[in-house]
Amino acid sequence: MSSIHPDVQAALDAARDLRHRIAEMRERIDDIRARRPSPSGAVIPEVDAMGRLTDLYLAPGTAARLTSPELVAEIMAAIRESTADAARQYQSVMEVPVEGTEPVATASGQA
Repeated sequence: MSSIHPDVQAALDAARDLRHRIAEMRERIDDIRARRPSPSGAVIPEVDAMGRLTDLYLAPGTAARLTSPELVAEIMAAIRESTADAARQYQSVMEVPVEGTEPVATASGQA
């Protein structure tokens, strides 16, 4: 029976640990949801970590009460706020230092 060199075993263990940490981080990113209401509170979108609209709530009577341009403005404002919140949550996940590694560099170049 052949044995694995200790350095190779250490590298294999480190790779396994890294895979687990990446999977955990991916799970946390997949769980991100942001729901920020519109200025009137009548519209609440749900946005995921990638900024994709996943759901949209309109309070009863909102479409009848607002003009088309007002409704569009409410929806767009709420989506912008939700997208910004999801981006903050994503950044928070990405900035959590992983034990034994350097912090992940951000788009601004800061770690």
